[in-house]
Amino acid sequence: MKNIFFIIFSISIISNCFAQKETEILSEINAIENGLVKNVQIKGDSIQRFNIQKRMDYYKVPGVSIAIVENGKIKWAKGYGYANTESGNKVDFNTLFQAGSISKPVAALSALKLLENDSLELNKDVNYYLKNWQIPENKFTKTEKVTLERLLTHTAGVTVHGFPGYQQTDNFPDIIDVLNGNGNTEKIVVDTIPGSIWRYSGGGYTLMEKVVEDVSGQSFEEYMSKNILLPIGMKNSTYQQPITKEFESNISAAYDENGELIKGLWHNYPEQAAAGLWTTPSDLALYCIEIQDILKGKKDGVLTKETIERMLTKHKNNWGLGPSLQSEKDSLIFAHGGKNAGFTNDMLAYAYRGDAVIVMTNADNGGKLISEIKNAVSKYYNWSISQFKTVEVIELSETALKPFTGKYEFKQQNIILEVKLKGNNLFIPNSPIGDLNLIPLTEKQFIDLESGTVIEFIVDEEDKGFIVDNSFTLIKIEE
Repeated sequence: MKNIFFIIFSISIISNCFAQKETEILSEINAIENGLVKNVQIKGDSIQRFNIQKRMDYYKVPGVSIAIVENGKIKWAKGYGYANTESGNKVDFNTLFQAGSISKPVAALSALKLLENDSLELNKDVNYYLKNWQIPENKFTKTEKVTLERLLTHTAGVTVHGFPGYQQTDNFPDIIDVLNGNGNTEKIVVDTIPGSIWRYSGGGYTLMEKVVEDVSGQSFEEYMSKNILLPIGMKNSTYQQPITKEFESNISAAYDENGELIKGLWHNYPEQAAAGLWTTPSDLALYCIEIQDILKGKKDGVLTKETIERMLTKHKNNWGLGPSLQSEKDSLIFAHGGKNAGFTNDMLAYAYRGDAVIVMTNADNGGKLISEIKNAVSKYYNWSISQFKTVEVIELSETALKPFTGKYEFKQQNIILEVKLKGNNLFIPNSPIGDLNLIPLTEKQFIDLESGTVIEFIVDEEDKGFIVDNSFTLIKIEE
């Protein structure tokens, strides 16, 4: 009887502990869900906090999925809204989204795995490994070569920034067609000296993918599944393009900037390493945890600690072998964003602190919402990943604003944006991060309060254009 009493008493204590823990987590989630904050606050205004569902409606984002990692474990994961508004399927924590460019840091593990298996070297000319396709030699490759390290760090001098994907009815090119420019993007070539500059290149990761296939003798999706995804535990993830029916029971559709369903539900991406991963925030959390655990000394990880430390070593523009890198030492962060047609995502993890946040959305307008979610997460957990900034704004007359209107071109990505007048401010519709409503900070500098994007106009007589976030310059081509 005493033993039975002890067992019942122990079960009761354990149940109460679980119930208390669950209540704490629900309270935590509720605080974050109702704590969204705009990226930019105007000095003197009171700080508004928003509910996630209201902001989803505001930004026309049908579905969102979030995973939080704390102390090396998934603390909670939750889905919001709809995976498909026509079928009525809702988002849950197992709903698959297209990862976009978050495909890249996960895909980079394939090259690092082959490095550990002595199948390739990171600093060797990749033409040595390519079997039925070669990078054409030209004046830029005479003294410096395209290497895997340079491809992974976006310093190989390779063209093609990103890929638009293919509709379900389009002809689906193979990887050689993509490399040769026989798909819907230009031929992937070297147009600057390898190693000389940093320039983001999805084309470079497509080259990396070809190397992995040629060296391993397997398709990229097969190699990733067997050697990377399943060993990490990422069972709800695949690089299959197009995706097979075995995964179709819980896939999110894609939505444009107006919240309209994309024709065919989503686009397909033969550029698998660059943009082809289907996954969930919970599976990406496992990727983050694997990196963190290996750094803590895990012996049977997918890679060794030495390789992970090499992966997280900064190159040009603070880029590692796959992820972007922020901060230093114990505060080091590895991260990557992702944007495919109708999907916008972000992943950010502390390398040594065991914390991470992953947010995936099924809409082109997801970026601004993600920023507000990250502000809430950062505030609640006292992380330094994201916080709003306070600015002072001024008013400018229509006469002062008028000279800035016109069309501007970003030649590296063949992007043309138009600056218009909208009321007493400037307006840029359909930018890569959505519509920008520009409020003046000075006579030349403007800010979009929702995204935090800062634009500074160049007003020299000879050069006219604007600089975005002190990084990218667009040249004026039409008044």
